[in-house]
Amino acid sequence: MKIATTGIFRGMNRKMSIMSLFVILLSVAITGYYPDKSGQALQALRSYLNPFLEWYYVLLVGFLLFFMIWLGMGRYRNIRLGGDLEQPEFTFFSWVSMLFAAGTGVGILFWSVAQPIMQFQDNPFTGSAMDPEAAITGMSLSYFHWGLNGWAIFSFIAITMAYFSYRHDYPLTVRSSLYPILGRHADSWLGDFIDVLAVFGTVFGIATTLGLGVEQMNAGLEQVAGIASSQSFQLTVMTGIMLIATVSVLSGVNKGVRLLSEANFWLSIVALAFLLFFGPTQYLIGVTVEATGHYMQNILRLTFHTNVTHDSDWQSVWTVFFWGWWIAWSPFVGMFIARISRGRTFGEFVAGVLLTPTLITIVWIGLFGGSALYEELFMARGIVDAVNYDVSSALFVMLENLDVGLLGTIMSYLMLVLIATYLITSANAGTLVITTILAAGSTSPPSGHRALWGIVLTLLTGVLIVAGGLQTLQAAVISAALPFSAVILIMIAGLLKSLSLERTVTRSGNESAPAREPWVVPEETGEEGVIMDQLNPDVEEKEPEYK
Repeated sequence: MKIATTGIFRGMNRKMSIMSLFVILLSVAITGYYPDKSGQALQALRSYLNPFLEWYYVLLVGFLLFFMIWLGMGRYRNIRLGGDLEQPEFTFFSWVSMLFAAGTGVGILFWSVAQPIMQFQDNPFTGSAMDPEAAITGMSLSYFHWGLNGWAIFSFIAITMAYFSYRHDYPLTVRSSLYPILGRHADSWLGDFIDVLAVFGTVFGIATTLGLGVEQMNAGLEQVAGIASSQSFQLTVMTGIMLIATVSVLSGVNKGVRLLSEANFWLSIVALAFLLFFGPTQYLIGVTVEATGHYMQNILRLTFHTNVTHDSDWQSVWTVFFWGWWIAWSPFVGMFIARISRGRTFGEFVAGVLLTPTLITIVWIGLFGGSALYEELFMARGIVDAVNYDVSSALFVMLENLDVGLLGTIMSYLMLVLIATYLITSANAGTLVITTILAAGSTSPPSGHRALWGIVLTLLTGVLIVAGGLQTLQAAVISAALPFSAVILIMIAGLLKSLSLERTVTRSGNESAPAREPWVVPEETGEEGVIMDQLNPDVEEKEPEYK
């Protein structure tokens, strides 16, 4: 991959940067100039794709879940993302904090109250609505969309990129995982196109999340401080968030992103403790435990549910949207997780990325969603009406209904701060990832381009909000995810082909020392070769050759 050494694109791939900026800015221009028609077109495209995506996304995500479990528990579980004796770069606490903050922090704040209430009213898996049984099912379905299946998407992209980058010394980009399949063509226009697809999906995924977060902040400020909800106010908030995010990302992962992520984590702990102490404690513990059991009992059924009878639009409204959102986010979150996971084994990685965020999600939705369900079932506080009127306001209506006076108001303001910090974390991690892809995997891309992509994300999020809000955001992310899902299929084949060449030497205990076998494309023949640099010390180590 050629990197410019002069001019405004110094340190970046000029061709890819121009291509990505052109496509995104063209989208901004068209959507901004024709907001109504753009919104209608995106929603029409979503409707057209839904019958296909209802089974395609189901199969893809189901396969990734079982594939990741196999990687974490099978013969390759002791392969390390880096040298055989390399240790993790970050502590477990910092690692998990960054996983959760960059992965689902904003989204789960938006949906943790709204989704259980909406599923409580209507889902295809219970005979009646708005009764205690429907409450358990609503919680279980929320766990499904935020749990193991979604994190399987993130973890697959992350472990694949980390494996080829840290174990085989390729750049930290999407194309690096395709060398076993594409060979030297991974450095041609085809590789550029694949990385641009990753940028495209990342940008729309982040824009969707930022849009949802800004809508929720506006609804919260209206509920708590009486500031009227409006698009102009949302755009002002969006601009302020991105300015802070751009400044934060310039300080890098070890400072800005890590510190913000840890602050988010502690604020989240405070929020959970508040609900557990001042909310209906016994009910919250009971409903969380029971809904978790329901989720575990039904995960296979839900994973492979395809709405084959087409008797409702639940599958397209919920599962297709969420799987599209996770897939669109996966280049961004996957690269970010890869960036912070060096030195961990496959087994440690899979256990950490699949299980830890899922457990946090279960507790979070259990307490927030459980509080809202309790208010509706036993207190008649009108939370269903509030959600149906404005999804964005659900969290703050639930907190107000706790009726704890000043403490409730303080907690509402704390949640506004938490939403803002999660937005900042997601935005600065996103700009860092986009520029990393465009800078051939450099972990320190040029500061000017990080700021530039912060501006681009602000513009795109703004025009999508203007073009139709939540529905347009959802349609955009589902459409943007589809092209990258094809790249995921090639990445699966590439990882399997490379892993098939790994040879392990059993050590004492349960450890093993896998042989590192980088894929090399020889200059003379263009054929794929393998260097056995760990098992055969007499063989000179070579760097992968790029054109």
